Amino acid sequence: MDLRIAGKTVLITGGSKGIGLASGRVFLEEGCRVILVARDAIRLAEAGASLGPSNAVTLCPADMSRPEERARVAAEFPDVDILVNNAGAIPAGGLLDLTMDTWEAAWALKVMGYIHLTQLYLAGMKARNSGAIVNIIGAAGRSPRYNYVCGATGNAALMAFTGAVGGKSSEWGVRVFGINPSQTRTDRIIALSKTKARDAFGDESRWEEMLTGLPFDRLIEPEEIARAAAFLASPACGYVSGTVLDVDGGQAFR
Repeated sequence: MDLRIAGKTVLITGGSKGIGLASGRVFLEEGCRVILVARDAIRLAEAGASLGPSNAVTLCPADMSRPEERARVAAEFPDVDILVNNAGAIPAGGLLDLTMDTWEAAWALKVMGYIHLTQLYLAGMKARNSGAIVNIIGAAGRSPRYNYVCGATGNAALMAFTGAVGGKSSEWGVRVFGINPSQTRTDRIIALSKTKARDAFGDESRWEEMLTGLPFDRLIEPEEIARAAAFLASPACGYVSGTVLDVDGGQAFR
């Protein structure tokens, strides 16, 4: 299927690993110009190198938890056709385990990072009467649990944000939607599973025991979420806005 996005400019936050890097690879395969944003400049350079030699890839080290850095990125790359909000690192833990400083730092990157970048890019997309914003959120927003209360609450807020903005943005020719991946094969799922294993068994080395009973007996591959993002952002699926798609293998109904 021709997604008809060749030549589009795509900016991806959290682009140095996991779903972000996989998204960069998929959009490149579709003929897009890709801007990868991440705060770890060394890892970002390694990520860029892993995509092979290409003048269609631009690397932008920036910390999306800082408002001035978000504004700098938007000023440096104003003409973006597709924005993929993906940067986030909210830790596991219950309400009594996490300090307010931890909450604020985690939400500064993911919750406020998504909201602010959407605000910054939506104005230009509205003026051009075209564009798509993809929010990679997380299934915990749909099925909150105490031991991931900070992330689940943040994800639920982003789901509401996506619906509210995406419901209005269609009037301006812009589509805003989200994807809720469940457990995906990334560094992050290993870190979260180690925390859960430490809480459950007092031994983080037993983290793989926290990943049993998965749909299809496996984790989601990052490329599966990346392909969903590319398809949904394309004219081939051009009537989607305000929606948050759950990609969980039916886990919510198990």
